[in-house]
Amino acid sequence: MAVNLDFENDLWAMADKLRGNIQPGEYKDVVLGLIFLKYISDSFEEKHNKLLEEGDGFEEDRDAYAEDNIFFVPPSSRWDFIKKSAKQSTIGQIIDDAMISIERENKNLKGVLPKNYARPELDKTKLGELVDLFSFNLGSKEARAQDILGRVYEYFLGKFGSSEGEYYTPPSIVKMLVGMIEPFEGRVYDPCCGSGGMFVQSAKFVEEHQGRKDDIRVYGQEYTATTWRLCKMNLAIRGIDGDLGERDGDTFGNDMHKTLRADYILANPPFNVSDYTLVQDDVRWKYGIPPANNANYAWIEHIISKLSPKGVAGFVLANGSMSTSTKAEAEIRKNILEAGLVDCIVTMPTNLFYNVTIPVCLWFLSKKRENRKDKVLFIDGRKMGTMVTRKHRELSDEEIKKVCDTYHNWRDGKEEYEDIQGFCKSAKIEEIRAREYILTPGRYVGIEEAEADDEPFEEKMARLTEELSEMFAKSHHLEKEIRQRLGAVGYEF
Repeated sequence: MAVNLDFENDLWAMADKLRGNIQPGEYKDVVLGLIFLKYISDSFEEKHNKLLEEGDGFEEDRDAYAEDNIFFVPPSSRWDFIKKSAKQSTIGQIIDDAMISIERENKNLKGVLPKNYARPELDKTKLGELVDLFSFNLGSKEARAQDILGRVYEYFLGKFGSSEGEYYTPPSIVKMLVGMIEPFEGRVYDPCCGSGGMFVQSAKFVEEHQGRKDDIRVYGQEYTATTWRLCKMNLAIRGIDGDLGERDGDTFGNDMHKTLRADYILANPPFNVSDYTLVQDDVRWKYGIPPANNANYAWIEHIISKLSPKGVAGFVLANGSMSTSTKAEAEIRKNILEAGLVDCIVTMPTNLFYNVTIPVCLWFLSKKRENRKDKVLFIDGRKMGTMVTRKHRELSDEEIKKVCDTYHNWRDGKEEYEDIQGFCKSAKIEEIRAREYILTPGRYVGIEEAEADDEPFEEKMARLTEELSEMFAKSHHLEKEIRQRLGAVGYEF
């Protein structure tokens, strides 16, 4: 039975009250840090109780927890102790001390957990109330099976994404990227891993296909320190073992995985970065030196340099990357196309991201394309999705499956694949050359065929005239009401 997550909105409302004079980027750490603390405490308590029942005296033995991939939580960091202290004015310091103790006991969490709950600007009464709200069990065996913690975590990341898009790639885009490249087994790399959404979805994909999440090994790098810590926490609560480097770092200026060759690469690089570390003679620029004022093609070449001989990559870029005509970018695009690396391009609808409306596209590259080296699949998905709010669109699972199935049928040479006007087209390299290597799917798939309209002309005109008459009547009524209201405050016209 699925657990009702109505408490999410209550938690968000309380978290929102915490803001006061601290920024969203700061209270994000407050909330997600508490979620992490509650989760590992619940997981510990369940194992602790089981060991007590067995009666062998191992309930405080750290190794007994490590063998089940459970963090050891010292007494002063356990949730019961935190909750009993919630009404105290020192609750902030108590939580900070709890985080410090957990890091001391679990070396792989060193420097990861937030420890700024005692700062004066954080309202301690509201912080205590937030602690009280965490009455549900996030770390029980049942909750873990239903991924309650993951759902709460994603909910909060999505909410914070409304104001901090750099932290969060929309789930529908992540699902599509993972569904397209199918990371069953091997090394998965994200050069700008953010909060780790690509890794989490990859692990879910493996488990949903009867594999084990340790069939993949994840590698990542993140530029922003707070986001790097957030990713470490996100992987820890999922039990995903990942190498994110010793700390945050600039992928271009300080590549922490120089020798890595990944089987799967998933990424959502920051769009159109105009200030990045560009080393002119870098070995990564095999297909041309990218421009210094836009990092899009630097990301593309970095990703190519990290692919193993059988590697595949899927990543998000701004739409301009498909057709930019600057000399450096056009030359790189031509070279990677002629090298047979570009597998598929998918255009996406607007409003998928929480804080920007910029339209994006998905690039798919592959080193293993013997049966299709002279072809590229173009998919136009601009009409997909449903507006779930005035500003935000989401893709349905059916739409994601349609795109993935189209790509897989084409990739595997199945009879089920066929070009569909207005949606997908398998284009030969000769056609792409003729279009100056521009990769915008709309140039290849054509315009969707209009549905046959069998409504008789006289009936259609009668219907449209009636609808127009109703609209005119409404407009006259509104005009009259506006005139009356303006007249009431002395502005007649």
